[in-house]
Amino acid sequence: MLKFDPNFNPEIHPYLECHPEWAQGVRKNKPTYNYDVIIIGSGPNGLAAAAYLAKAGLKVLILEKRLEAGGGLCTEDMVTLPNMLHNTCAIYFLMVDNAPVYKDFKLEEDYKLRHVWPDLQFALPLSDGRSVRIYRDVNKTCESLAKFSKKDAETYREIYHKFNKITDGFLAPATYVDPKPGPFQAAMLEAHPLGKELSEFSPKSPRKIVDELFENEHVKALMLYVAAHWGLEPNIDGVGYLALLCLNRATHYRLCVGGSHMLAQVIQKVICENKGQIWTSQIIKRIVVKNGVAEGVELNDGTLIKANKAIISTIDPIQTFIKYVGKEVLANDFVEKIENFHWEHWSLLTVHLALNQAPAFIDPEINNALICAPVGIETEEELLNLWSGITKGELWTKGFGCCIPSVHDPSQAWPGRHVGLISQMAPYKLKEGTDKYYRYLFKEEIGKKCIETLRKYAPNMTEDNILWAKTHTPLDIENKMADMVQGSIKQGAYEPLQMGFLRPNEYCSTHRTPIKNLYLGGASSHSGGLVTFGPGYGVANSVADDYGVKKWWPEPESVTKARKEGLL
Repeated sequence: MLKFDPNFNPEIHPYLECHPEWAQGVRKNKPTYNYDVIIIGSGPNGLAAAAYLAKAGLKVLILEKRLEAGGGLCTEDMVTLPNMLHNTCAIYFLMVDNAPVYKDFKLEEDYKLRHVWPDLQFALPLSDGRSVRIYRDVNKTCESLAKFSKKDAETYREIYHKFNKITDGFLAPATYVDPKPGPFQAAMLEAHPLGKELSEFSPKSPRKIVDELFENEHVKALMLYVAAHWGLEPNIDGVGYLALLCLNRATHYRLCVGGSHMLAQVIQKVICENKGQIWTSQIIKRIVVKNGVAEGVELNDGTLIKANKAIISTIDPIQTFIKYVGKEVLANDFVEKIENFHWEHWSLLTVHLALNQAPAFIDPEINNALICAPVGIETEEELLNLWSGITKGELWTKGFGCCIPSVHDPSQAWPGRHVGLISQMAPYKLKEGTDKYYRYLFKEEIGKKCIETLRKYAPNMTEDNILWAKTHTPLDIENKMADMVQGSIKQGAYEPLQMGFLRPNEYCSTHRTPIKNLYLGGASSHSGGLVTFGPGYGVANSVADDYGVKKWWPEPESVTKARKEGLL
């Protein structure tokens, strides 16, 4: 049995602070702690903000509900079989070349973080044995597209260079600065040739952009999948700039060697090296607000933690303001804004696979080469039908992404064996009732049907090849990640009135909130979800600016250039 010295000071023992449930004997008198900055949530954005501010000399504490820090950066054993590693949330990394976190902390040079960047990024397999492919190399992509349409190949070459220029010149740097009100930003863009090009696409829907650019039904299917896969509903207007960004990023998909959790691990090392602390297994009771000022956080066990400067919440706005701050200290119009925050209409249903062999697709060109195969969608109409089904609460078992991480990173599986992932867009609200997701036999049946669809394109995906399969539903996501309400992997829908200066609303668009000293820094704030580190980087800048903290980190070169061009 563990015994604790009553004079023991946990403040100087970070290991116990990472496992506070071991130190309950120390806290039996409900002590009060003091930190400069308290961060609620240890997802990628919470970790990034903590790393920047801790290295700037602030005393930083992260509070995490789960046992392990990292949020969506989770790689887990025993999902299927021992020593088979499965990425149960984030798997693809699209902004490694742009996110300041990598360069500022020298994650690759000093912490040996590694990514795999496959040459073949996407392949849409067809039942006749052909495939539509997107490579990192634009010439290879055009060769693939030309087999279906020479015009589409020429169009792709043109937009490849155009979208690169727009992304590098504006979209990527805009991810890492505070957004401007829509009219002001629009005026700045209209005054610049690059901005005018972007403005041609912004008012449109992903489907309209794809239909205007391409003619072949199979090419359209792949391009619309790429443009809308991360949550842009195909027919929603006003998000064209995001579709453009997704199309550009289709050649930048990377996997983290050792699993996605390795990225969380190295940032945690940065935090600990700079004397920051992470308390896991913590249940928050409330954010303490007095006279309109956030002063600290009270835990369920009565422990009070005071924030000398700031509290940063990286969880969703409804929990932050309604559950933990309380309506009684908020203005009525602000409460209305928060309560009307929209979640995505979809989530993810995933099937994790332990395999004897990697899928052998009918088209040998894509075997052991691609990072993502959209399976079961051969035409644009089929993809649109899938989305239509989602809005009706219908769960499809075709039209999913398939990734075999162990093909590129053998460390994630047994020697000579493989792990696989099926990612199916799915409704959170089933028409039969969301609770149906709890039924074991229903989940197993859904998993089997997804595998049957995959077998049509990779015939070796037989029962003998599958060592184990495990299905996770949107309800499982919500239960596991409390801030992913309704399985919302991006903490809120991507809609014109819920992006940029309006994410989550105009009161919180620069990460600051109506409550003094309380900030938002998660995916529900600008610049949104996925592992871009945009919100975490942005909120770290906001806190540093507000409290006169000397920034040790430089402004990204792309941001400086965009400012000089008058785009930001």
